[in-house]
Amino acid sequence: MEFSGKEIQENKIYLMMNKPCGYVCSAASDSHKTVYQLLPQNLQKLVKNAKRGARLHTVGRLDCDTSGLLLITTDGYFSNYLTRSENQISKTYKVLLEKSVNEEEKRLYRENALLGLTLPEDKKAPREKAAPALIEWISDNQAKIAITEGKFHEVKRIFSALGNQVIELERLSIQNLALDTNLKAGDFRELEAFEIESLLNKKREN
Repeated sequence: MEFSGKEIQENKIYLMMNKPCGYVCSAASDSHKTVYQLLPQNLQKLVKNAKRGARLHTVGRLDCDTSGLLLITTDGYFSNYLTRSENQISKTYKVLLEKSVNEEEKRLYRENALLGLTLPEDKKAPREKAAPALIEWISDNQAKIAITEGKFHEVKRIFSALGNQVIELERLSIQNLALDTNLKAGDFRELEAFEIESLLNKKREN
């Protein structure tokens, strides 16, 4: 696949981007830059002008102030499978918290998250129950958290329910696909065939 100067020949496109903060996952925005503006012109044309069902789109969304692993594709089946909550696709994030926590609090955070917390209301999202989440501590105010849903602001609301606030959020992985550490913020690359297959392996195992 060529990203510039040539027509896209393949029927389907699969990209991994290291999304920077300050960009939204929308095709257009009056107040922020969009992730599609980080792509070359020949790919940007596929966001709006391609035939329905083959448009370039993000697999789910990351908030404007969230960075990290973002998948972009023209494959509707691929994105639908990865975003359907019943498929329990694991997504791991690194969080920086406003308040440091002691060892006892770390234990309680972990235990309560594993039970499934009741998330507070947040704008368009009602008070609702979250699926179990796994917290692994990096330091007194940094942790990794793995979730299997995609509720609105879910990670932020989990820590809010625990009495803390997320001040930085980065997605590290989806299933066993980790963000390529060679990608600088705003960079992207094609997914390898084995990476695409690995993301769909869970369905084949079920």
